[in-house]
Amino acid sequence: MDSAQDAQDTAKRLRAIGDELSDRFYERADVVRTLVVTLLAGQHSLVLGPPGTAKSEMARELTGRIEGASYWEILLSKFTAPTRMFGPIDVAALARGEYRQVYDGRATTAHVAFIDEIFKCSTAALNETLGYLNERIYHPESGGEPIRCPLIGAITASNELPSGEDSAAIYDRLLVRIEVGYLEDPSNFAALVRSAVSRPAAPARTTVELAALRHAVTEAVPAVDVPDTIVDAVCTLRAALRRKELVASDRRWRQAVGLLQASAYLDGRPAVAETDLSVLTHVLWDSPAQRPTVEREVLQLVNPDAKEALDLADAIEELEAQLDAMAGQSREALSEWVIKKAHNKLAMAGKRLEKLRQDAASAGRSTAAIDRVTGRQRAVRARVLTEALGVDASTVQAQL
Repeated sequence: MDSAQDAQDTAKRLRAIGDELSDRFYERADVVRTLVVTLLAGQHSLVLGPPGTAKSEMARELTGRIEGASYWEILLSKFTAPTRMFGPIDVAALARGEYRQVYDGRATTAHVAFIDEIFKCSTAALNETLGYLNERIYHPESGGEPIRCPLIGAITASNELPSGEDSAAIYDRLLVRIEVGYLEDPSNFAALVRSAVSRPAAPARTTVELAALRHAVTEAVPAVDVPDTIVDAVCTLRAALRRKELVASDRRWRQAVGLLQASAYLDGRPAVAETDLSVLTHVLWDSPAQRPTVEREVLQLVNPDAKEALDLADAIEELEAQLDAMAGQSREALSEWVIKKAHNKLAMAGKRLEKLRQDAASAGRSTAAIDRVTGRQRAVRARVLTEALGVDASTVQAQL
């Protein structure tokens, strides 16, 4: 098998891993794909969301699919010492008068890493953590030459945004930022509850060799072509975001090109296409409040189907807000609201989203944003059925 076939096989395996994880973790398909793309680009990601949203479980499941990789995981606190992260002191050697650190099983020897509560990094560990993420190096406590770390990429997680200058410095180094929340679709929640008491058959578990992933990161992904049309599109996007007073650093834009290449590689394409630009919605914002603006500007550039889908999402969000506002009202009042307003609007949105998806798919454009809005439409419709009409959540899936 030649190197081109090897690269195709690696991409195929990574797609299979993404599909398997998306099946396991409800409403996380875009999150999983983005984590895979970030790893392929040799970059670091932040998964931002409240406790109990499967952040650490997703990271472990993804990194556990890389055969032969050394994995390191830690939950940080303000008191975490650098030696606990990078290598504790060898007590036996110290008793002999030698100062030596033990690096095995620590960040220093890891190929992939999961760092939970990343913004709770202690002041003492800050510089070493920045050097580790930026340059893949660690400076031993005893001095001497810095140690080169084999890290391909780190997945980090946090329940909150950084609050001080120290944590902001780390935040700036995390190229990809992904928001996650609790499950929205009641039928998915019902399936989650059922999975806690059922004993399903062992799911398929595709893996990829460390050497194959390394080759993809260092050779195959950088070899993906970036046409002039994509360079022009990125320049157009930068200008559009600047008009909205959303300014990203030149370094962030430059690193983002690798993400575009990784996205194309994962899909088995030799060149970046406009559809790959959608990954930039996870790169070009600082606060979650800015994300919708970034997403609209990206999708306006990428594909008009997705732009219309976002407009439909606004109407769907408005219906959900109305449902929340009617909490506590009588079943008769809720039923009347469903009949007069919600049912038709949700049904029309569903039909339009289905048509937009067909148009996008037939034209070879990404359906990710449309699929996400469709997920919201299904979730809100499920809420209407369960909360306004009293339908059993476990039977909702069949009615959608």
